Amino acid sequence: MESIWRKTCEIESRPQLSGDIKAQALVIGAGMAGILTAYYLEQAGVKTIVLESGKIGGGQTQNTTAKITAQHGLVCSRLLKKVSREKARTYMEASQKAVDAYKEIIEREQIACDFQQAGSYIYSQKEEELTKELEAASQLGVPANYVTKVESPVPCAGAVKFKGQGQFHPLKFLKALCGSLEIYENSQVLGAEDHKVWTAHGSVEADKIIFASHYPFYNFPGFYFARMHQERSYVLALENAGKLEGMYLGTGQEPYSFRGYGKYILLGGCGCRTGENQMGGNIENLRQAARDFFPESREVACWAAQDCMTADRIPFIGSYGKAKPDWLVATGFGKWGMTGSMVSAMLLKDLVCGIKNPYQPVFTPARFSSVELPQMFLDTGKAVKGLSRQIFQRPSEKAEDLACGRGGIVKTEGKKAGVYKNQEGELSIVKVKCTHMGCQMEWNPDEKTWDCPCHGSRFDREGNVIDGPAQKAAVFSDKTPPKGSMSMNFEKQKTP
Repeated sequence: MESIWRKTCEIESRPQLSGDIKAQALVIGAGMAGILTAYYLEQAGVKTIVLESGKIGGGQTQNTTAKITAQHGLVCSRLLKKVSREKARTYMEASQKAVDAYKEIIEREQIACDFQQAGSYIYSQKEEELTKELEAASQLGVPANYVTKVESPVPCAGAVKFKGQGQFHPLKFLKALCGSLEIYENSQVLGAEDHKVWTAHGSVEADKIIFASHYPFYNFPGFYFARMHQERSYVLALENAGKLEGMYLGTGQEPYSFRGYGKYILLGGCGCRTGENQMGGNIENLRQAARDFFPESREVACWAAQDCMTADRIPFIGSYGKAKPDWLVATGFGKWGMTGSMVSAMLLKDLVCGIKNPYQPVFTPARFSSVELPQMFLDTGKAVKGLSRQIFQRPSEKAEDLACGRGGIVKTEGKKAGVYKNQEGELSIVKVKCTHMGCQMEWNPDEKTWDCPCHGSRFDREGNVIDGPAQKAAVFSDKTPPKGSMSMNFEKQKTP
């Protein structure tokens, strides 16, 4: 699965960190949030280094739909239910400022990234739902209008439109920003103290350490594992599907997303909580929707994104936790990583530089509200269920009974294991116990991966980490990680 962005943009490789270096600020993660943060810090005169465990833009940034918008679903009415009017207004101001900041950077740096100014639409079959959103937008001072003529192929009563939003090619934008930054690829952080981190071949000492790694991989302080869950969603790039002006997102049980990119239309939807796609069929359901909406179209790319979801749907941006005053974090962007990344970069730059930022009270990770409790209880329940399954559930399948191309949980040599049988009948065996906090992983037949339903870690069929927060491979081995290590490579195991 490779996105249209990755297919159409190659970013020059950077070296692996080797040796011990120092900086004023260290950013962990070279996705949109990390690169924007480093860019702003360097603009402010702060010597900054970026460490990336894989490739620049190789995580969620390459899998976005790349909508630059303050319209995060029925955002205005949702905010007014969860936070005060003042905080809701501040959230919307920050989001729109992020949209404007992209435009400013693209113009100032003369970045050729296929940027287009476009309207953003939230459509619904329920007129009352749209009316409430329009009223909420008015209360928050957000320019919006109700339209009845909507280009979306999904029948609807109308849509609420935000003018002056944008869309672009995220990797072309990232490639341009990377030019002047000191970035080290294939440099996974294996350990960290207050002002120093280690990789396999070096270390970085910095006054401030910023975690922009999608999901924070240190459980403490912060307890982010108890305050977020992860969701997956799927996207198709379709040609011969006609033209589409603007960006669209629906409401309800299946909120399909649409936007244009050149000769393509990007169709998104059919998502689920990570680890809850045991039956499969989500990608095929999206392909069926494509056939229904655009019967003459042809699929040229298919990919998936993974999003960190906070209980109140507001990102965590700020101090990692009281015990680590010089650690900062940016996570929990929900489905809106482009605006979340920009808000993070602007806010984190001010925090590093000692500048008071009016948006900090809204996004601070230290916040807590009773409205978050239902979602937190639900997420905790999912985690308890995953742990219980690991301890008590007995495998119901035998490895020899698996069909080719299938995965399942079996008992082998007295141990519970995850087994995948390829088309040649070879078996790949992994630990089915997630290396993050011990929950039982589930087989994802659509993507042929092992996914954790508790906190969203994902592993390939050989047990290698694809998505965190897990850092260790889920492979049976008698090897012991070196002292102070958070991650280790293990050998692949196969049975005849």
